[in-house]
Amino acid sequence: MKHSVKYIASLLAMLYMGAMECDAKVTLPRILSPGMVVQREHPVVLWGKADPGETVTVKITDSRNKTVGPRKGISVTAGDDGQWRAEYSELKAGGPYTITINDITIDNVLSGDVYLFSGQSNIDLTVGRVTDMFADEIASYSNDKIRHFNVPNAYEFHQPLDDVKNCTWQPTTDEQLMAFSALAYFFSKELNERTGLPVGIIRSSWGGTPIESWIKEERLAEFPGLVNKKRIYEDDAYRNRINQLAGESSARRQSLLYATDPGLHDAVKWYEPAFDDSDWPTVEIPSGSVTDGTIAGDDIHCGWKAADGWATDGLNPVNGSHWFRKTVSLPSSMAGKPGLLRLGCIVDADSVYVNGTFVGTVSYQYPPRKYPIPAGLLKEGDNQITIRLFSNGGRANFVPEKPYKLIAGDEEINLEGAWKYHRGAVVPPVQGGVSFNYIPAVLYNAMIHPIINYPVNGVVWYQGESNVDTRNSYTYMLKTLMDSWRADFNDRDMPFYIVELADFLHKDDRGGRAAWAEMRRNQAEAAKSTHNAYLVPNSDLGEWNDIHPLDKKTVGHRVVEAVIKHNEIKK
Repeated sequence: MKHSVKYIASLLAMLYMGAMECDAKVTLPRILSPGMVVQREHPVVLWGKADPGETVTVKITDSRNKTVGPRKGISVTAGDDGQWRAEYSELKAGGPYTITINDITIDNVLSGDVYLFSGQSNIDLTVGRVTDMFADEIASYSNDKIRHFNVPNAYEFHQPLDDVKNCTWQPTTDEQLMAFSALAYFFSKELNERTGLPVGIIRSSWGGTPIESWIKEERLAEFPGLVNKKRIYEDDAYRNRINQLAGESSARRQSLLYATDPGLHDAVKWYEPAFDDSDWPTVEIPSGSVTDGTIAGDDIHCGWKAADGWATDGLNPVNGSHWFRKTVSLPSSMAGKPGLLRLGCIVDADSVYVNGTFVGTVSYQYPPRKYPIPAGLLKEGDNQITIRLFSNGGRANFVPEKPYKLIAGDEEINLEGAWKYHRGAVVPPVQGGVSFNYIPAVLYNAMIHPIINYPVNGVVWYQGESNVDTRNSYTYMLKTLMDSWRADFNDRDMPFYIVELADFLHKDDRGGRAAWAEMRRNQAEAAKSTHNAYLVPNSDLGEWNDIHPLDKKTVGHRVVEAVIKHNEIKK
């Protein structure tokens, strides 16, 4: 009986393994997917996983279902580790093509020019954020010859990854457009118009991240402090505890922010029109004075110092909630219409009410405040606008020289000037956790290494704002990144188009502006001393009060000019 049981178990195991072998399928990285754009004048590189020793057959057909390249395609064998790689003959620009890999079909493939856009938030800045300046040009734009692959944000401490999280190639349609990188959009739109070729954009960027996060660990050996910084956080359990404690601290602070704010618990809430604010003092919005560059860095926002009255206790910032109310008288021509409330930019966060109705919130300082007001909410005569501002760490303020107005129909009311003010809850500053995406090498592992097999026509690099304080090493770091990526992409001539940092900080913030100017010189030196590296001028396009200038069209045009010039030289 024992023998028969063993025999049956062995037989079942063999049958199971056989079924597994029959069901085994080739798998592909997510970047090899329908709608992708492959680099013209370059072999089509395909790779993935299969069972060790499995034969992988690749075949490409054009729009007429005619085979491109070898009639039977090409075949490769998966190695002992299950990895396989195939290089197919280059495809003529255009398409669409269909790629068949065993039982997998990748359709709607175009051949054109592919560019990797990487860096920090000025790459991330979306089309939706620049509609104030380019609304007409953006409206309803659609172009199937331009496709974007947005690498999801991720970090990895232990080893370079082979694939990214869920992601697919997206066409440039009005449904997808607002989420695309504005710089990549204007670049690809103009490049397509001038060349007629399909354009593929791979965006791999993350706001606020320093350059060392994008460099592989082996290339950081000359910076032992950076390597050891990574070592500190390599233990998963330790990082989880940090996240857990940071989350608990944040939850406790939020609880106090609500529980101790009288504006939310008085019999008449401070955002309700019936609340009597007659005894509240009056403050100016926006208010403050330009610094002379002698104030400590923590006291400066864009070179502008907030008035001490409401934002501080006379010396230090007051964190927590600050309430502002303004009564606005509207004519009958604006009453009942849907409106738009523009409240510039606010440091740090806010919730806003109109006539006691909540109309919107933003959780951090950079996005412009644009709050739609539903039809029927505005009335003739007095209307009440209330802002509950949240200060999380530094000095709270309303950024000057931004739009502060109420719009309904063709009319608008200026909201700058006197507002009623009262302090709400006073709580400690946010106890920040660790931004693990800022740690050296972790973004290279998760967001660059998975795509190094994918041929590109160049890299657009817009980064450096987060390295101004370490600018003395930036030239070397950028040259290291370029050399490392070229080796990993197996393209020693891969062009880099380095976007110069935009102008930033008020003219009277002499210390800050000098630091940014030095950073630009370091960018220029890296470009000048590196083969096929080009500095794209951008310092004339900035906004002193916004680290994310809106004019991404002009800089996109300049990147196109650099690309075309390089291609002419190459020919």
